[in-house]
Amino acid sequence: MKGWALMDPVENALDDDDLDLVAALQRAPRAPLSLLAQALGVSASTVGRRLARLESHRLLRVIGQVDLSVSGEGTPWHVWVTAAPGRADDVARRLVALPEAAHVAVTAGQADVYCVVQPSRRSEAHDLLTRRVAALPGVHSTRTALVLRADTKSDSWRLPRLTADQHRLLAEYAAQDGDAAPDGTDRPARLADDELRTLRLLAADGRMTAAQVSRELGIGQSTAYRVTQSLLQRELIRPRVEIEPGLLGYALEAVVALTVSPGGMEEAARTLARHPSARYVSTNAGPCSVVHQGVFRDEAGLAAFLTRDVADLPGVLSFDVSVVLRALRRHWLDREDGRLANAPGPADREGGTRGPGARGAGPAEANGTRTSGSGTHDDT
Repeated sequence: MKGWALMDPVENALDDDDLDLVAALQRAPRAPLSLLAQALGVSASTVGRRLARLESHRLLRVIGQVDLSVSGEGTPWHVWVTAAPGRADDVARRLVALPEAAHVAVTAGQADVYCVVQPSRRSEAHDLLTRRVAALPGVHSTRTALVLRADTKSDSWRLPRLTADQHRLLAEYAAQDGDAAPDGTDRPARLADDELRTLRLLAADGRMTAAQVSRELGIGQSTAYRVTQSLLQRELIRPRVEIEPGLLGYALEAVVALTVSPGGMEEAARTLARHPSARYVSTNAGPCSVVHQGVFRDEAGLAAFLTRDVADLPGVLSFDVSVVLRALRRHWLDREDGRLANAPGPADREGGTRGPGARGAGPAEANGTRTSGSGTHDDT
C-alpha cells in the first residue's frame, strides 16, 4: 500500500497526494473515506487526516451549489469595472460587501475589477447594476452582460490526475449518489420544509451524510436519507469542491470575453466548454457573446489558447482578456491568500442569509425563505 506523509500546515502548498485527493473529490465529492482510500491506494484513516487538515487550514471545502430553479428568478450578470486610479482594491472590497456578488476579482487588462452578481429577482437588476454597483465610490465606469446560459460550470472542471480505473470506480459511486438527474424529473420552485432545511445544510457542507442531517434537523434517518437523495438526484443541489486554482498548479487565470457572430455563438460556446482550461463558460446578451473563464499553468498556456484555440473558432470577431490578479470571492466564498472563509456555524446554516456573513451562501429562495448556495454561477 502506498504511504502518505502528512504535510506541515505552515504553507499553502499541496503535494502530489493532496492533489490526488482533490482530483478524487472533484469526481465524487460525497464519496465515503473508505471509497476514496480504495481509489487512491491508501488507508481510510490517512485520507481522513489529510482531508481534515486541508479543511481545517481552509484550503479546501466541499459545498453544495443550489440550482437556479430554487434559488430565485434572478439570473447572473457579468460586470467589468473600470476603477479610478489606485482604487481597484477598494472597489473590489466594496463589491464583496454586496450580498448579490458571487464572484469578485481584481484584474489587469480589459478591466480593473471583474465580478459576477446575481439578484434574487429580475426586478432588482436595475437598481443593483445602475446604482449599487455603478455608483460605488471609486467606480469610473462599468460594462455588463446578462448570462443567458451557462455552457459549463466550475463543478464540472477536473484536475487531470486520475487513472481510468480510479475514474471508473469513483464515477460509479457518483452516479448512485445522484450525479445525474433522471430524464423528465421535475424541479419544483417550492420545497417542503424538510427539503428546504436539508438543502441549507448541504449547501454549507456538501459531504454531510443522512445521519448528520437527521441529527441536525431532529428528523428520522430514513426521512433524512430520502430527502437528501431526492435533492441530489434532481440536481437541486450539486456538491462541488472549492479550492483556489493556484494551489492546484494553475498560476494564471483569465476571463476572456469574446464577440462572436450570431451564427457562431452556439458552436463557440460549446467548443470552449470542452476546453481543458474551462471553469465557466456562458452565452450572454451584451457587448460580449461568450465569456470563457479559464485557468492555465502559465503564460505559454494562455498564449496557446488565444492564438490557436480561440483563433480556430469560426465566427469570432474579437476578444478582450482580463487577467486575474487576486480573487476576493468565488461562489459567495471569500478568499484571502489562497484560503477560504471560515466554515459556517449552525446559525449561518439555519439563518439562510446571504453575503459575507453567510459563508457558502448565495441567492436562493424557496417558499419565500432564502437559503444558502448558488444559482448558476461557478466561481469560477
